Amino acid sequence: MMTQPSLNSLHVAIIGMGLMGASLGYDLRGRVRRVTGVVRRPEAVAATEASGCVDEATVDARAAAAEADLVVLATPVRTILRQIEELGPLMQPGAVLIDMGSTKTAICRAMAALPEHVQPVGGHPMCGKEVAGLEAAEPGLYRGCTFVLCPLPRTASQALELAQALVAHIHARPLILDPERHDQLVAAISHLPYLSASALVAHVMSVAEEDERVWEVAASGFRDASRVAASDVRMMLDILLTNSSAVMNALDDFADQIAGLRRALAAGDEALLTRQLEAIARARRNWGKNRQTH
Repeated sequence: MMTQPSLNSLHVAIIGMGLMGASLGYDLRGRVRRVTGVVRRPEAVAATEASGCVDEATVDARAAAAEADLVVLATPVRTILRQIEELGPLMQPGAVLIDMGSTKTAICRAMAALPEHVQPVGGHPMCGKEVAGLEAAEPGLYRGCTFVLCPLPRTASQALELAQALVAHIHARPLILDPERHDQLVAAISHLPYLSASALVAHVMSVAEEDERVWEVAASGFRDASRVAASDVRMMLDILLTNSSAVMNALDDFADQIAGLRRALAAGDEALLTRQLEAIARARRNWGKNRQTH
């Protein structure tokens, strides 16, 4: 039975020093025993160390995982799946493995196959930017965000408590969810918005083929509705392809919602269109108010 170490006694290895991993490093460095950041390219070592988000940087993920008390996988989802299999068996007995991937079912399934001496907890902080990389990282990125945790049946209570302590330390709010439920919810509020924003931009691109002035008249409405279409494509492909079933269900319902609005507009049914749009506006305003109170 594992004993729970204090957060400040931990050697933390963060695998992946992009936006999410480096931002976590900023929040942890100086408050844990050591932060090791793992990068892909040797030329990134000096820049990562100079940024101040780690105590040391390395390209040797295997050595970092073997030495750490807590390993955080902050890489694209399909890379995380490979790293669980490659790095998990190298970890110390009782060490905790947390990921920060945007889908959870496939990752938690891979974690379930880890050797018994590793303590896995699936994780997903609900924050980010449409820009990626070390340069985009910042202290306090996680402040106020929801941080989903998906413990496995095999996860010891002490390991979950350590994960919750980590979330509290970066001033995020922990929310425990089953992996499948998480994937259904994020399909609606994250993955579908990306695809709908992408479709919107594609539509404007087609309009621009006839009249490029559409880009000149585009303003705040287009900016706000299309922002996430600029997200890193490689990252989003990993997310979509590891959550395709839930995303397709969300797309089907979204298409039904669009079709209902179109029918009301085509019929000139102002009363129906008003009821539909007012209900939608209330839901969006209520969500905004609730966010302000948390």
